[in-house]
Amino acid sequence: MIRQLLVSSRPLSWVNTAFPFAAGYLMTTREVDLVFVLGTIYFLIPYNLAMYGINDVFDYESDLRNPRKGGVEGAVLDRSLHKVTLWAVVITNIPFLVYLVAVGSPLSWLVLAVSVFAVIAYSMKGLRFKERPFLDSLTSSTHFVSPLVYGLVLAGAVFTPALWAVLGAFFLWGVASHAFGAVQDIVADREGGISSIATVIGGRATVRFAFACYVLAGLLLLASEWPGPIAAVLALPYALSVVPYWSVRDEDAETANKGWKRFLWFNFLSGFVVTMLLIWTWVLRP
Repeated sequence: MIRQLLVSSRPLSWVNTAFPFAAGYLMTTREVDLVFVLGTIYFLIPYNLAMYGINDVFDYESDLRNPRKGGVEGAVLDRSLHKVTLWAVVITNIPFLVYLVAVGSPLSWLVLAVSVFAVIAYSMKGLRFKERPFLDSLTSSTHFVSPLVYGLVLAGAVFTPALWAVLGAFFLWGVASHAFGAVQDIVADREGGISSIATVIGGRATVRFAFACYVLAGLLLLASEWPGPIAAVLALPYALSVVPYWSVRDEDAETANKGWKRFLWFNFLSGFVVTMLLIWTWVLRP
Protein backbone atom coordinates (compact mmCIF):
# COMPACT_ATOMS: atom_id res chain seq x y z
CA MET A 1 0.00 0.00 0.00
CA ILE A 2 2.80 2.42 0.95
CA ARG A 3 4.61 1.67 -2.31
CA GLN A 4 1.48 2.33 -4.35
CA LEU A 5 0.86 5.62 -2.55
CA LEU A 6 4.46 6.62 -3.16
CA VAL A 7 4.23 5.84 -6.88
CA SER A 8 0.90 7.64 -7.05
CA SER A 9 2.47 10.83 -5.68
CA ARG A 10 4.96 10.94 -8.61
CA PRO A 11 8.28 11.35 -6.72
CA LEU A 12 10.01 12.65 -9.86
CA SER A 13 7.66 15.63 -9.80
CA TRP A 14 7.88 16.51 -6.11
CA VAL A 15 10.50 19.17 -6.71
CA ASN A 16 8.31 20.90 -9.32
CA THR A 17 5.98 22.20 -6.59
CA ALA A 18 8.26 22.34 -3.54
CA PHE A 19 11.01 24.32 -5.28
CA PRO A 20 8.75 27.21 -6.43
CA PHE A 21 7.36 27.71 -2.93
CA ALA A 22 10.77 27.46 -1.30
CA ALA A 23 12.37 29.84 -3.82
CA GLY A 24 9.61 32.44 -3.55
CA TYR A 25 9.56 32.42 0.24
CA LEU A 26 13.33 32.27 0.77
CA MET A 27 14.21 34.94 -1.81
CA THR A 28 11.73 37.29 -0.11
CA THR A 29 12.42 36.66 3.59
CA ARG A 30 16.07 35.60 3.15
CA GLU A 31 15.79 33.32 6.16
CA VAL A 32 15.00 29.69 6.90
CA ASP A 33 12.29 29.48 9.53
CA LEU A 34 9.61 26.99 10.56
CA VAL A 35 7.16 28.34 7.99
CA PHE A 36 9.72 27.77 5.24
CA VAL A 37 10.46 24.21 6.39
CA LEU A 38 6.85 23.09 6.87
CA GLY A 39 5.66 24.87 3.73
CA THR A 40 8.37 23.20 1.67
CA ILE A 41 7.56 19.78 3.13
CA TYR A 42 3.87 20.32 2.39
CA PHE A 43 4.42 21.21 -1.25
CA LEU A 44 6.98 18.42 -1.58
CA ILE A 45 4.88 15.39 -0.56
CA PRO A 46 1.30 15.91 0.78
CA TYR A 47 0.43 18.37 -1.98
CA ASN A 48 1.64 15.97 -4.67
CA LEU A 49 -0.12 13.03 -3.08
CA ALA A 50 -3.33 15.06 -3.23
CA MET A 51 -2.79 16.21 -6.80
CA TYR A 52 -1.82 12.88 -8.28
CA GLY A 53 -3.55 10.52 -5.85
CA ILE A 54 -6.96 12.05 -6.50
CA ASN A 55 -6.18 11.91 -10.22
CA ASP A 56 -5.29 8.21 -10.09
CA VAL A 57 -8.50 7.37 -8.23
CA PHE A 58 -10.82 9.14 -10.66
CA ASP A 59 -8.81 8.25 -13.79
CA TYR A 60 -8.77 4.53 -13.02
CA GLU A 61 -10.68 3.44 -16.13
CA SER A 62 -8.47 5.34 -18.59
CA ASP A 63 -5.27 4.43 -16.71
CA LEU A 64 -6.04 0.75 -17.28
CA ARG A 65 -5.77 1.44 -21.03
CA ASN A 66 -2.67 3.62 -20.73
CA PRO A 67 0.59 1.71 -21.34
CA ARG A 68 2.75 4.32 -19.59
CA LYS A 69 0.93 3.98 -16.28
CA GLY A 70 2.18 1.71 -13.53
CA GLY A 71 5.63 3.29 -13.01
CA VAL A 72 7.24 6.66 -12.38
CA GLU A 73 4.65 8.30 -14.65
CA GLY A 74 1.77 7.24 -12.45
CA ALA A 75 0.20 4.34 -10.64
CA VAL A 76 -2.71 2.21 -11.71
CA LEU A 77 -4.32 2.06 -8.30
CA ASP A 78 -6.24 -1.09 -7.52
CA ARG A 79 -9.84 -0.33 -6.62
CA SER A 80 -9.17 -1.61 -3.10
CA LEU A 81 -6.73 1.29 -2.60
CA HIS A 82 -8.99 4.08 -3.78
CA LYS A 83 -10.57 4.81 -0.41
CA VAL A 84 -7.21 4.43 1.33
CA THR A 85 -5.64 6.91 -1.06
CA LEU A 86 -8.33 9.53 -0.49
CA TRP A 87 -8.02 9.11 3.28
CA ALA A 88 -4.23 9.40 3.00
CA VAL A 89 -4.70 12.67 1.13
CA VAL A 90 -6.94 14.05 3.89
CA ILE A 91 -4.72 12.88 6.75
CA THR A 92 -1.48 14.19 5.26
CA ASN A 93 -2.84 17.51 3.97
CA ILE A 94 -5.08 18.88 6.70
CA PRO A 95 -2.45 19.32 9.47
CA PHE A 96 -0.20 21.31 7.14
CA LEU A 97 -3.08 23.39 5.81
CA VAL A 98 -4.25 24.25 9.33
CA TYR A 99 -0.75 25.45 10.20
CA LEU A 100 -0.32 27.45 7.00
CA VAL A 101 -3.67 29.16 7.52
CA ALA A 102 -2.71 29.97 11.11
CA VAL A 103 0.53 31.72 10.10
CA GLY A 104 -0.88 33.41 7.01
CA SER A 105 -2.96 36.42 6.06
CA PRO A 106 -6.32 36.72 4.26
CA LEU A 107 -4.51 37.14 0.93
CA SER A 108 -2.36 34.07 1.52
CA TRP A 109 -5.50 32.15 2.51
CA LEU A 110 -7.04 33.08 -0.83
CA VAL A 111 -3.99 31.94 -2.81
CA LEU A 112 -3.76 28.69 -0.83
CA ALA A 113 -7.49 28.08 -1.36
CA VAL A 114 -7.11 28.56 -5.11
CA SER A 115 -4.14 26.18 -5.12
CA VAL A 116 -5.94 23.43 -3.21
CA PHE A 117 -9.16 23.92 -5.16
CA ALA A 118 -7.25 23.54 -8.45
CA VAL A 119 -5.77 20.27 -7.18
CA ILE A 120 -9.18 18.89 -6.29
CA ALA A 121 -11.15 20.33 -9.22
CA TYR A 122 -8.77 18.95 -11.81
CA SER A 123 -9.75 15.32 -11.22
CA MET A 124 -12.67 14.93 -8.80
CA LYS A 125 -15.96 13.69 -10.16
CA GLY A 126 -18.46 16.50 -10.58
CA LEU A 127 -15.77 19.08 -11.35
CA ARG A 128 -13.28 17.33 -13.65
CA PHE A 129 -11.53 20.44 -14.98
CA LYS A 130 -9.15 18.05 -16.73
CA GLU A 131 -11.98 17.22 -19.14
CA ARG A 132 -12.59 20.85 -20.09
CA PRO A 133 -10.32 21.73 -23.03
CA PHE A 134 -7.91 24.60 -22.34
CA LEU A 135 -9.22 24.88 -18.78
CA ASP A 136 -7.38 21.60 -18.19
CA SER A 137 -4.04 23.16 -19.13
CA LEU A 138 -4.78 26.35 -17.20
CA THR A 139 -5.65 24.35 -14.08
CA SER A 140 -2.59 22.13 -14.41
CA SER A 141 -0.34 25.16 -14.69
CA THR A 142 -1.97 26.59 -11.57
CA HIS A 143 -0.81 23.47 -9.71
CA PHE A 144 2.81 24.54 -10.18
CA VAL A 145 2.61 28.33 -10.25
CA SER A 146 0.34 28.73 -7.21
CA PRO A 147 2.94 27.37 -4.74
CA LEU A 148 5.32 30.10 -5.97
CA VAL A 149 2.65 32.80 -5.70
CA TYR A 150 1.70 31.48 -2.26
CA GLY A 151 5.31 31.57 -1.07
CA LEU A 152 5.69 35.14 -2.30
CA VAL A 153 2.43 36.34 -0.71
CA LEU A 154 3.12 34.52 2.56
CA ALA A 155 6.55 36.20 2.72
CA GLY A 156 5.16 39.65 1.91
CA ALA A 157 6.80 40.11 -1.51
CA VAL A 158 6.24 43.23 -3.61
CA PHE A 159 4.77 42.31 -6.99
CA THR A 160 6.70 44.40 -9.50
CA PRO A 161 6.19 44.29 -13.30
CA ALA A 162 9.40 42.23 -13.57
CA LEU A 163 8.05 39.70 -11.06
CA TRP A 164 4.76 39.50 -12.94
CA ALA A 165 6.78 38.74 -16.10
CA VAL A 166 8.43 35.81 -14.33
CA LEU A 167 5.08 34.52 -13.07
CA GLY A 168 3.55 34.89 -16.54
CA ALA A 169 6.44 32.98 -18.12
CA PHE A 170 6.16 30.21 -15.53
CA PHE A 171 2.41 29.98 -16.12
CA LEU A 172 2.87 29.70 -19.90
CA TRP A 173 5.50 27.01 -19.34
CA GLY A 174 2.98 25.08 -17.25
CA VAL A 175 0.24 25.44 -19.87
CA ALA A 176 2.57 24.26 -22.62
CA SER A 177 3.86 21.33 -20.57
CA HIS A 178 0.39 20.06 -19.73
CA ALA A 179 -0.80 20.43 -23.30
CA PHE A 180 2.16 18.52 -24.71
CA GLY A 181 1.83 15.86 -22.00
CA ALA A 182 -1.79 15.32 -23.01
CA VAL A 183 -0.79 14.43 -26.58
CA GLN A 184 0.70 11.06 -25.60
CA ASP A 185 -2.59 10.07 -23.93
CA ILE A 186 -4.94 10.86 -26.81
CA VAL A 187 -5.71 7.22 -27.64
CA ALA A 188 -6.08 6.07 -24.01
CA ASP A 189 -8.18 9.10 -23.06
CA ARG A 190 -10.52 8.67 -26.01
CA GLU A 191 -10.98 4.98 -25.20
CA GLY A 192 -11.68 5.92 -21.59
CA GLY A 193 -14.16 8.60 -22.61
CA ILE A 194 -11.99 11.42 -21.25
CA SER A 195 -11.78 14.77 -23.01
CA SER A 196 -8.68 16.96 -22.97
CA ILE A 197 -7.16 19.78 -24.95
CA ALA A 198 -5.41 17.13 -27.07
CA THR A 199 -8.43 14.88 -27.69
CA VAL A 200 -10.52 17.87 -28.77
CA ILE A 201 -8.18 19.86 -31.03
CA GLY A 202 -5.94 16.92 -31.96
CA GLY A 203 -2.29 16.10 -31.40
CA ARG A 204 -0.91 18.24 -34.21
CA ALA A 205 -2.65 21.44 -33.08
CA THR A 206 -1.81 20.75 -29.43
CA VAL A 207 1.90 20.35 -30.15
CA ARG A 208 1.93 23.64 -32.03
CA PHE A 209 0.03 25.34 -29.22
CA ALA A 210 2.60 24.05 -26.71
CA PHE A 211 5.46 25.28 -28.91
CA ALA A 212 3.95 28.78 -29.05
CA CYS A 213 3.48 28.90 -25.28
CA TYR A 214 7.09 27.85 -24.66
CA VAL A 215 8.36 30.56 -27.00
CA LEU A 216 6.14 33.22 -25.40
CA ALA A 217 7.38 32.14 -21.97
CA GLY A 218 10.94 32.71 -23.08
CA LEU A 219 10.11 36.14 -24.46
CA LEU A 220 8.40 37.17 -21.22
CA LEU A 221 11.50 36.30 -19.22
CA LEU A 222 13.39 38.94 -21.18
CA ALA A 223 11.33 41.50 -19.23
CA SER A 224 12.50 40.21 -15.85
CA GLU A 225 15.24 41.78 -13.74
CA TRP A 226 18.85 40.77 -14.32
CA PRO A 227 19.98 37.97 -14.27
CA GLY A 228 16.45 36.73 -15.01
CA PRO A 229 16.67 37.27 -18.79
CA ILE A 230 19.35 34.57 -18.93
CA ALA A 231 16.62 32.08 -18.02
CA ALA A 232 14.91 32.87 -21.32
CA VAL A 233 17.27 30.43 -23.01
CA LEU A 234 15.72 27.63 -20.93
CA ALA A 235 12.60 27.83 -23.09
CA LEU A 236 14.53 26.68 -26.14
CA PRO A 237 15.10 23.00 -25.22
CA TYR A 238 11.43 22.62 -24.32
CA ALA A 239 10.28 24.24 -27.56
CA LEU A 240 12.72 22.25 -29.68
CA SER A 241 11.75 19.03 -27.91
CA VAL A 242 8.18 19.21 -29.25
CA VAL A 243 9.20 20.06 -32.83
CA PRO A 244 9.62 16.38 -33.90
CA TYR A 245 5.89 15.93 -33.23
CA TRP A 246 4.86 19.03 -35.19
CA SER A 247 2.72 16.94 -37.58
CA VAL A 248 2.00 13.92 -35.36
CA ARG A 249 -1.14 11.95 -36.23
CA ASP A 250 -3.59 11.21 -33.45
CA GLU A 251 -3.25 7.46 -33.97
CA ASP A 252 0.52 7.79 -33.46
CA ALA A 253 0.25 10.19 -30.52
CA GLU A 254 1.78 7.71 -28.08
CA THR A 255 5.15 8.31 -29.76
CA ALA A 256 5.17 11.72 -28.03
CA ASN A 257 6.01 9.84 -24.82
CA LYS A 258 9.68 10.01 -25.86
CA GLY A 259 9.44 13.78 -25.92
CA TRP A 260 7.68 13.75 -22.56
CA LYS A 261 10.49 11.73 -20.99
CA ARG A 262 12.96 14.30 -22.29
CA PHE A 263 10.78 16.95 -20.68
CA LEU A 264 11.20 15.26 -17.29
CA TRP A 265 14.98 15.46 -17.61
CA PHE A 266 14.85 19.05 -18.87
CA ASN A 267 13.12 19.95 -15.61
CA PHE A 268 16.15 18.87 -13.60
CA LEU A 269 18.51 20.78 -15.88
CA SER A 270 16.31 23.86 -15.75
CA GLY A 271 16.05 23.56 -11.99
CA PHE A 272 19.84 23.58 -11.70
CA VAL A 273 20.19 26.66 -13.90
CA VAL A 274 17.41 28.50 -12.08
CA THR A 275 19.04 27.66 -8.75
CA MET A 276 22.33 29.14 -9.95
CA LEU A 277 20.52 32.28 -11.12
CA LEU A 278 18.76 32.60 -7.75
CA ILE A 279 22.09 32.33 -5.96
CA TRP A 280 23.46 35.00 -8.28
CA THR A 281 20.45 37.21 -7.49
CA TRP A 282 20.95 36.60 -3.78
CA VAL A 283 24.55 37.83 -4.05
CA LEU A 284 23.62 40.87 -6.15
CA ARG A 285 20.93 41.97 -3.68
CA PRO A 286 22.30 41.47 -0.17
